[in-house]
Amino acid sequence: MTEDTTTQDQGMPEHFRETWPYFWINRANAYYTMALEKRLKPMGVDAPRWRVIMTLFQQGYMSVSEIAEFSNVKLNTTTKIVQRLILDGLVETRVRPNDGRVTEVRLTEKGEKLRAQAMGEVDRIRDESFFHVSPAELETLNAILRKISADLGKMI
Repeated sequence: MTEDTTTQDQGMPEHFRETWPYFWINRANAYYTMALEKRLKPMGVDAPRWRVIMTLFQQGYMSVSEIAEFSNVKLNTTTKIVQRLILDGLVETRVRPNDGRVTEVRLTEKGEKLRAQAMGEVDRIRDESFFHVSPAELETLNAILRKISADLGKMI
């Protein structure tokens, strides 16, 4: 007879979920995404479009591959988002001057106006979600997440 280890893993605390940092990282990200969807939907912006728009903010032109990498969205998904943003007049493209194989994207004036409008809601999400977090704690959180991201990046 085999022993049932589904409820009793080696050395796992009784409330594993409460002590597993990736549970909390994932939960915070899921709630953030839901808040984005709720608050930005009236403006016609969903979370993936927001990631692309914010990736382009203050960047000038970026390739679709660069956008995908920076925004953590798969390349084929990023391509589809960019195509929709083009149709909406929010971004424009050009061929990279020094490499004709690369398509570059940037926000249009209309895209920048939408980004600025949406940023007001995103700032409110940040303020409300970090209401009980001090500036020092936020700085520490960012530093810790930066280190974790760097270490995880070495694994892929």
